[in-house]
Amino acid sequence: MNYSQKGIIFLLITGVFLSFSCEQKLDKDELTFTRLMEEVKQEFAPDKRVALFNIEYVNRGNETILRGESNLPEAINSFKEKLAQHKINYIDSIQLLPSSNLNGFTQGLITISVANLRGKPAHSSELVTQATLGTPVKIFKEEDGWYLIQTPDKYLSWVDRGGIMPLSTEKYTQWKSTPKVIYTNTIGHCYTEPNKNSQVVSDMVSGGVLEQIGEEKDYYFVVFPDGRKTYILKTEAMDYDTWLAALDPSQESLVSTSKTLMGVPYLWGGTSTKGVDCSGFTKTIYFLNGIVLPRDASQQIHTGREIDAVKDFDKLQPGDLLFFGKPATDTTKERVIHVGMWIGNNEFIHSAGRVHISSVDKDASNFDEYNLNRYLRSNRYLKETKDGLIELSKTPVFKD
Repeated sequence: MNYSQKGIIFLLITGVFLSFSCEQKLDKDELTFTRLMEEVKQEFAPDKRVALFNIEYVNRGNETILRGESNLPEAINSFKEKLAQHKINYIDSIQLLPSSNLNGFTQGLITISVANLRGKPAHSSELVTQATLGTPVKIFKEEDGWYLIQTPDKYLSWVDRGGIMPLSTEKYTQWKSTPKVIYTNTIGHCYTEPNKNSQVVSDMVSGGVLEQIGEEKDYYFVVFPDGRKTYILKTEAMDYDTWLAALDPSQESLVSTSKTLMGVPYLWGGTSTKGVDCSGFTKTIYFLNGIVLPRDASQQIHTGREIDAVKDFDKLQPGDLLFFGKPATDTTKERVIHVGMWIGNNEFIHSAGRVHISSVDKDASNFDEYNLNRYLRSNRYLKETKDGLIELSKTPVFKD
């Protein structure tokens, strides 16, 4: 082997070694990145339904790029500090939401009776929740006529442009200071004139909130967030401040509210009187009594105070929530699949097929053996610490 051949072999070996070393470093950095990202997610965004932290690690040639988005500045800062501690260099392409492309229109109001909120920006995507008329939301970004929003209970979802009125912070602040009316009938309509025989402007559902601009005879004169002016019967609505001041959530009021929804059809993702899923039903009951519960049963179970976990139903009081599902095992986590509300007399009301009443009494005609067999535990919310809950009388969601 001559000198020239030895030189070529040396260069080849050196190149392979350097390439191998570079790949090893990249692999190590990427593993460290993944570990640190999971640490930050667990601390700041353990539930992706209510917190957004989507960051990825991309290699392009000799460059390492961090790209993605989050609505949590403290999470991004923590992540960058951890990367700096591990001496990982990168090009920062992380977008902090709200997006600058919104031009300051980062607040919004639901402007139809019930907005269907989806998991992705498409009508074909899963319905994950709903928001009723006048619900204030945060807007994080816009994509092809869809807005990524966050409702007052912090749930993240997408709404199409027909369901929302984007506002600047200034306009939103003005709206919050105006007099309001809350619709209290289970379902109904509003009109172009103070006359039920005039043209319908929109359907209405219980819990809808609108700005009040006047009164005429038996009607409130109100305006939608998108500017439509309309009349609502006073017998079907209340002045929001009066409603708020009169709130006194009790066992009786929760049961009474729940029974006004008897027969409402089950709707996956539904949280309105047009249709409800199981947790949407319990959420609606409590909302109409001035308390905002978390969206899903698996979130609701982590609020309130545990009352029973051994089917000792004598401990329960009307208004307590019963959770059903699969208990944890040595190899699987607990799965909360269903929720209902105790109404007394060994009965609970829930949405399954439709809103109806079932019993845990084996001798009752409405005995629900299926749910009794998958019972997990029950929690109480009235007169308990309200961690994870919003009390409208104490938190100015709709009005300052």
